[in-house]
Order: sequence, then structure tokens, then C-alpha cells
Amino acid sequence: MSDSNTIAGWVLGAGIAALGLSIVSGKYFHADKAEHLEKPGYAIAGVESGEGGDEGPALATLLASADAAAGEKQFAKCSSCHTINAGGAAGIGPNLHGMMGKAIASGSFDYSGALKEVGGNWTWEQMDAWIASPRKFANGTKMSFAGIGNAEDRAALLAYLNSQGSNLPLPEAPAEEPAAEEGADEATAEGEEAAAVEAAEDATAAAEEPQMAE
Repeated sequence: MSDSNTIAGWVLGAGIAALGLSIVSGKYFHADKAEHLEKPGYAIAGVESGEGGDEGPALATLLASADAAAGEKQFAKCSSCHTINAGGAAGIGPNLHGMMGKAIASGSFDYSGALKEVGGNWTWEQMDAWIASPRKFANGTKMSFAGIGNAEDRAALLAYLNSQGSNLPLPEAPAEEPAAEEGADEATAEGEEAAAVEAAEDATAAAEEPQMAE
């Protein structure tokens, strides 16, 4: 009887050992294999979704309907460093009254060398790029503002800046695509009409040819 119990004990022990070895080996051989979800349950910074971003409407299109009052609210982000009233004193940044259309880094304010090197004037496009990302526009600028990513918010701010002593003419909006489509339809119709006329002329010529008797 004792021999049977001993044998049963060895068998049970061997089974437990085999099971434990199987679990340990499974964890070992899968430890370096990362398992990914087919689609993340939430957004992860630095991971591309695979969906392309929409460029959105052109700046001129946005400016055509931009609300200067909404832009004044956006200017609150700038007011800690800038004044915009006529004759206002410079703060951390220059006074911005009448800035649109002026030469970049002009005036008595101590601008950074990076901004001075840009050259040109504060056009709609230049100011839009500057507000979107000062560091990208002028690498090395002293301006620490991160920028405004939303294109509509930038357009509203530009409209407000322009209303404060600048009055720079709005850029011409791009031509609408439906006009080009109508031109293509007209060209297609003309081509079909010409083909029909040619076919009719060929049929008339064939009918006028003398028939040979069989």
C-alpha cells in the first residue's frame, strides 16, 4: 500500500513540475514579442493614425469671412507682451498698431537677429506663418509664444490686427473649382457636337455616291 502511495506521489509531483515548466517556458519565449492591438483604444502621442490631415481652406478664403471681433478675443493671448493702441508703449514685445504691411523687424524695438534676417514685409501670408509658429518662421527668435494652430483663429486675429491702424487690402480669393468644371463640360459638349456634324456629312456623302448595279 505504501509503495502505491509513493508511486502516486511521484506521478503527481511530476505532473505539477511539467505544468510549471510549461508555464515558465511560455512566458520566456513570448517575453520579447510585443503584441499590438489592431487599433489603439485611445490616441497615443507620437503614433501616426495613418489618416492624412486636411489642409483646409486657403488663407484668402478664411480672411474673406474672418471676424475681427473674434480676433480681438484671440489677441488676449498676445496682450501680456504687446500693446496695439496708437502710440502704445512697447512691452516684452513691440507695439503692434499699424503693423500689417510694415517691414518685418522695423522700428526702434530690439528685435532678434533671426527675425531681422527674414526680410520683406508683414504680408497676410507672412504674419499668418509667424503666428502659426514663431520659432519655425524665424529660428532663433526671442519670442517664446508657441503659436496658434487653428487656421480660422489665426485668420480672425489677422483681421483684428489689420483693423488696428493698418487696413491692408485683403488677398484675392482663389477661383472656385466649379467654374473649371463648367468649362470642361462645355468643351465636351462642343466635341460631341462636332463629331455629330462630321458623321452627318459622311452619311450624306455616302448617299450621293453612284450605286453599282449587281
